[in-house]
Amino acid sequence: MSSAIDIHSADAGSETWARKSDEELLLEHRLRGSRRAFEELVHRYERELYSYLRRYLSDATLAEDVFQATFLQLYLKAEQFEEGRKVRPWLYTIATNQAIDAQRRNRRHKMVSLDRRGHSHEAQDSVGSLLDLLTSKEPEATENLETDERRQWVQQAIEQLPDPLREAVLLVYYQGLKYREAAAVLDIPVGTVKSRMHAAILKLNEAWIQNHPREHE
Repeated sequence: MSSAIDIHSADAGSETWARKSDEELLLEHRLRGSRRAFEELVHRYERELYSYLRRYLSDATLAEDVFQATFLQLYLKAEQFEEGRKVRPWLYTIATNQAIDAQRRNRRHKMVSLDRRGHSHEAQDSVGSLLDLLTSKEPEATENLETDERRQWVQQAIEQLPDPLREAVLLVYYQGLKYREAAAVLDIPVGTVKSRMHAAILKLNEAWIQNHPREHE
């Protein structure tokens, strides 16, 4: 995966920079204009953040564009970073906002070109953490799911969740953010994140039961 920012991370993985926290790296970049510090930060989050955007957008090309835009915004907004904050939630806030903007632009484009191109939907390529969610959080409602069938079903069901529920699932279960971190990203109370997670679980289980009534007779 390429990056729009001219980054050559040969030195980014050096032991000195790798030992620094995210916050120290961003402050080094903000206060001293350290390119190496920013390179290390990009290197540290490249796979994780792209994976999140890939799942969020279900489009590899769009995810790469948003990934690039996210780190460009991080670079430009570094002056706004305050000591005492955590970089990871802030980075996800930027990425999520960029993804939402990209979706809006993409939807407008699809509306204009619908008569020529029609809709295209690309399935998500990873549902591991959500499968864990279904089996560990609500075992009584999912105990009869076979792995392959469950995988295919979850790929479709997660796309049908309302955006607020889908965002919470992606941040908490795919990216492993704590509830308070997800709340900061989405700019909502922690209790709202928890309620959205609970609602997502219920909707997924209800959808499964409705589509597989014989297994629940």
